[in-house]
Amino acid sequence: MKHIEYAYTRGMDDAEMDDLLRTTDSGVLAQCHDGEVHAIPLAHYYDGEALYFRFGTTDDSTKRVPGESSKQVCYTLYDAYSTDDPRELDSWSIVITGRLVEIPDDEYERFDTAEINDRFAPIRVFDEAIEDVEITIVELEIERMTGRITPDSEPAGRR
Repeated sequence: MKHIEYAYTRGMDDAEMDDLLRTTDSGVLAQCHDGEVHAIPLAHYYDGEALYFRFGTTDDSTKRVPGESSKQVCYTLYDAYSTDDPRELDSWSIVITGRLVEIPDDEYERFDTAEINDRFAPIRVFDEAIEDVEITIVELEIERMTGRITPDSEPAGRR
């Protein structure tokens, strides 16, 4: 495969991943439940130590808080953007694996309405009545996190 074009990447350090987790507001959460894989776009909030997700569900939602059998998840954040060379793209990605846990009732006080609105992107609703949407906050207990970026690139939000 000597004629295939390749783009080199390098590993990101903790500070770079921390910055992107703070400045990027969404990614894709993948989980397996009863032998079926589900990957859903989801907003997150990272406070420098913990990574949180806000689910908004109704009785008919297909985007649901994982059950006991699907607590192990993978969350991916990424971006790709054009460079001055039209054939080139700079990119970065962060892949995080771990377990999802619902935050305890006493921590819910931390996430009142104002805090949820401040920390998360607006919740998307699709023809549901707002009063039927139940908000659940979960934390991803990070077991492993890796990041890759094209050398000498600057992520889109910081150029």
